[in-house]
Amino acid sequence: MRTTFTRQTQPTRGVRSWWGKAWQRAVEEAAYSDAELRPGRAHARRGDVGAISVEPGVLLAACRDGDDAWTVQVGVPLLEEAARTALVEAVAAESGRIAELLAGNLPHDLVEHAEEVGVELLPYGGELSATCTCPHYLDPCPHAIAVLIQAGWLVDADPLVLFALRGVERDQLLADLHARTASVATSATGSAGPPSTADLADDVELVVDAAVRAQRLIALFEAGAELPDGLL
Repeated sequence: MRTTFTRQTQPTRGVRSWWGKAWQRAVEEAAYSDAELRPGRAHARRGDVGAISVEPGVLLAACRDGDDAWTVQVGVPLLEEAARTALVEAVAAESGRIAELLAGNLPHDLVEHAEEVGVELLPYGGELSATCTCPHYLDPCPHAIAVLIQAGWLVDADPLVLFALRGVERDQLLADLHARTASVATSATGSAGPPSTADLADDVELVVDAAVRAQRLIALFEAGAELPDGLL
């Protein structure tokens, strides 16, 4: 499934999460030299990148450069089926992990747990393959670097974007976790178990939504802005 994110603006406080910084390091590793990295950063900060489409294994966006606009496609390796299953198991292994992911946090111990079972969630530079319609002779070119940097902003704000790029989309992750919970309940009781799995998932969603609203209220309060009624 493809998800398109509207034009991004540079985060006021920059990339703050450890996983967002790990993504940015991968971008720096992918760049052939500073000659591509510097203008790529400038394109990203100026907002030259248009809407970014994210689907399993692919980033797609256009980048302006003067009077021209070039199309960038970035490939990110998908996890194999066994690795996707292992990642779901890692998320389910500790209570609260799915709630943290839905709230925009990627637990460090989850990534470490995944690595222990052979799942590399965070990409390294060599995994980020990019093509651009511009005539630049190196890939990734500055336009691709800009798209990758802005994709890092998306990942920083929501680690489930990273999951989607690796082939584990949000809805499928929740469905797999629900199926696993139902299977465990059936094994433990010898019956289909209480029909509350979906209800519990809805409760998690409500709690996460409340937490996100609270974070937004705090940010507005700290900035001295008027609190909109819609957030209350």
